[in-house]
Formats: sequence, C-alpha cells, structure tokens
Amino acid sequence: MKSDKAGPEPSFRSDVTVELVKHSASDTDVLWAARVSTAGEQSLDELTKDPERSKGLLNYLMRDRHGSPFEHNSMTFFVTAPIFVFREFMRHRVGWSYNEESGRYRELQPVFYVPGEDRKLVQRGRPGKYEFVHGTPEQHKTVTEAMEESYRRSYAAYQEMLEAGVAREVARATLPVGLFSSMYATCNARSLMHFLGLRTQHELAKVPSFPQREIEMVGERMEEHWRLLMPLTHAAFNANGRVAP
Repeated sequence: MKSDKAGPEPSFRSDVTVELVKHSASDTDVLWAARVSTAGEQSLDELTKDPERSKGLLNYLMRDRHGSPFEHNSMTFFVTAPIFVFREFMRHRVGWSYNEESGRYRELQPVFYVPGEDRKLVQRGRPGKYEFVHGTPEQHKTVTEAMEESYRRSYAAYQEMLEAGVAREVARATLPVGLFSSMYATCNARSLMHFLGLRTQHELAKVPSFPQREIEMVGERMEEHWRLLMPLTHAAFNANGRVAP
C-alpha cells in the first residue's frame, strides 16, 4: 500500500559544478622535474626562479611529447553532475582517482538533470558522421515534460520502497542516470590534458573530438581552474594542438 508520507520534492537543473578543493600544481613543478635529467640536485633551483624564463622548455616538452614532467602535480576537484556524466568520466583511468557518493549508504536526493534551452537536442546524420543541431521549442518542451514526469515517478517509487523498509542499495535501482551525484576527482596536468583532448571541442585542437555536451561542461570548468594554476603549461598545450604529451 502506498504511503501518504510526502518525500522531498524533486528539483531540476541544467548546469554542472566543479570546485577546486585542493591543489599542488604550478608551472615550476614541470620545470624542476624536467631539469633533473641534466642538472641532478641543482634542478631544485627552479623552485626559486621565474617560470616565465623557461617557456621554451615547456613548449619543447609539450611539442616532443616528453610527458612525465607534467605528472609531478596534483589537483582535486569536487564535481556535481548527472550520473551519466560520471559513467563516461570513469573511462579515464590512468592518472585519475575517484570517490563518489554512494546510494548504498545514504538516501539520494531528488535533483535531476533537464537540458537547458541552449542544449542541442537533435542528432543529424549517421554514427561516425553526424552533428547535433538545436531543436524546436516544441521539442524542448517535450523533452522537459517527459523527463520531469519520469523523474517524479521513479523517485516516488524509490521513496515508497524506502518507506516499506527496503534497503537503499535495492531501492536505488529505480533511479535514472539523470540523477545528480557528486564525487572527488584527483588528477595531474598530464591526465587532465588527455581528458580535455577527448572531452572538449576547441578550435586549436589538431585532433577533432565529439564529446557529449554535459561532460564537456565539466571539462571546461576544470580547464579554467587548471589554466589559472599553470598558465604557461596551458598555453603550451593550446599552442601544440591540445594533444596530451
């Protein structure tokens, strides 16, 4: 029998959030790591020097794909996004660490993804050779109404099971991938560059990429944090076609 108890009211959003919560990352980190090969312990002198004087070395490392010096740094992000974004995200395994909130251990909150009006809705062409174009106002209305109705029904079923004493890890199976989740994601500049090369589109990219828009939104926000931490490395990444070294 269905309970009359009212659960939390579902809410809907079209954005994602990315917060930089901790970091140890600067252009200098690349330089001392690179110079140890020729300078040994004297490479530590880079810690007190202006990295601007070594832009040429950074560009050389990026251009010739000497990648390991770009790994001696760390950035931890707190990401809030729909579950389907995280399922794509976790295909990136090398140089990444993840911890995500668990539907086994906490009651999941009813925050769901609905595309904004600027989100292209219509796929035109065949797989491997297609483009996305903006939908009509009627199509956007259809998407919004269908998603919100589905989300409300699935969350009501979830609440009904919880109220009946069903374990959270069982009840969560009714929830859709449009539900928002959150995670910590830790990476270094090299692994982030590889992610950006695949998950963002950019006019300077030598190799085209066709990411889903929602994970691209996460990538854009991560890139902006990284650009402020390592501006010279970021500039070299762009100057060399946005290909990870």
